[in-house]
Amino acid sequence: MDVTISADELQTLFDALPDVVFFAKDCEGRYTHVNLTLVARLGLKHRGDVVGRTALELFPLRLGGSYMVQDRHVLCGEVIENQLEVHLFPNRIPGWCLTFKRPLCVNGEVRGLVGISRDLGQPDSRHPTYERLSRALEHMQAHYGESLRVQTLADLAEVSVSQLERHFRRVFQITPQQLLTKLRIEAAMRLLHGEDSIASIGLACGFADQSAFARQFKTMVGMTPRDYRAMNRSGATPLPD
Repeated sequence: MDVTISADELQTLFDALPDVVFFAKDCEGRYTHVNLTLVARLGLKHRGDVVGRTALELFPLRLGGSYMVQDRHVLCGEVIENQLEVHLFPNRIPGWCLTFKRPLCVNGEVRGLVGISRDLGQPDSRHPTYERLSRALEHMQAHYGESLRVQTLADLAEVSVSQLERHFRRVFQITPQQLLTKLRIEAAMRLLHGEDSIASIGLACGFADQSAFARQFKTMVGMTPRDYRAMNRSGATPLPD
């Protein structure tokens, strides 16, 4: 028996998940459905305050513009899965989440998009490999600015490379490479509050050159390092905890 669930039913279902943002948008990038989690994180009270508006109208300019660009890619048929990025959390504090977006097709034609962003939760400290994986994590925290080999991390955790990947996803919800990039971006976000050049910050955080740094930073934060520095100097967005 075929069962169809409407977008109205989906948004009501996702209302029960405070750590997940749910949304659907039309071909112009306007929100058609949102759960109450997204409404609250925007500092608003009602769905009607969001529906019919675009990310560019609801988020700070640089973030909203980046989300609109991402939406255009999805509306052209691209699927985004497990994208680690920074979003605004309660009280407009930025934090990490995993984003999934896919086009909505009707009779083979893209008519909009649907997606979720799930908060990156705390590591599963009860998992039997947690203590061993923590050795690899500590090494990454101490040496994120250097070139790290996955085999070195696996040796520290006393597992194979394939087991490291699998257990990292189970314990930390992301891959070792995603976690390393997260550490590097977090360090860069802190350093961008200082006076060091953007190029030197990128090198200190383990990026091969300024271009690679800017590209990865924009993918995960939604704006370039230069724009992030400018926005923070204006007092618009605080750092994540």
